[in-house]
Amino acid sequence: MQCGHCGRSLDRPGDYCLVCDGQNADAVVVSVADSRATLTILDGETVLGETHVTTVPETDEELSTVQHRNFAGRIADEIRRKRPEAVYAAGDLDVITAVRADLHYPVYRVPNSDPVAAVLDRRGDRDLAVVEKPAAAKIGGAHSTVIGNRDGERAITTIAGHPHVKKIIPGPIDAGGSGSRTGVRAKATRADNNGNVRLLIRDGSSVQENRIVTTAMDRETGERVRDDLNRALSEADLREET
Repeated sequence: MQCGHCGRSLDRPGDYCLVCDGQNADAVVVSVADSRATLTILDGETVLGETHVTTVPETDEELSTVQHRNFAGRIADEIRRKRPEAVYAAGDLDVITAVRADLHYPVYRVPNSDPVAAVLDRRGDRDLAVVEKPAAAKIGGAHSTVIGNRDGERAITTIAGHPHVKKIIPGPIDAGGSGSRTGVRAKATRADNNGNVRLLIRDGSSVQENRIVTTAMDRETGERVRDDLNRALSEADLREET
């Protein structure tokens, strides 16, 4: 591929041109599987090409912590070659979180099923603001207790770690719900007109409703965030199926 500004040859599709200081791609879509990531390079609605980053697990089961970090670092290096305006990511949550921490570009979650199509469908929409705070700094309110012990805390932390979540306000606990035999379950409810949602956590007959303040600006964009939050809960094996 050649630079669209000066015509110089580029090593990989969409690389930033260091000769003329020209940007050739404005977005990267990253789809992360267990040991392989596919990076699709976009300029507007044009697909410029793909780049693949692979790693080999030290065992037959899964990547080690060090391998996760190195895998994420290599993905981040490929993204930096493009100097995009935004990054869209789908797949392995741990790797995506590590990639986000290694970049200064905004990283948005998109559905796993067809991430490139999802990004192309929304290229004309305004991207949601990213909240650059650790998960613990987003949790606060009059009620500090979260039901479900470790799993309840994990559900709250999973939601708080999302980049489009501003704050989580834990609510009171209602002990009069119907019993559950499936352990701690959680789900994000339908967005309101301001784009905010609720996180319901159930543990046995107890239910806690937690308010989630997002960066969405209306119901439609709030529903995008809600879908993403429920995907994160599913990946953490905490999603309440309805």
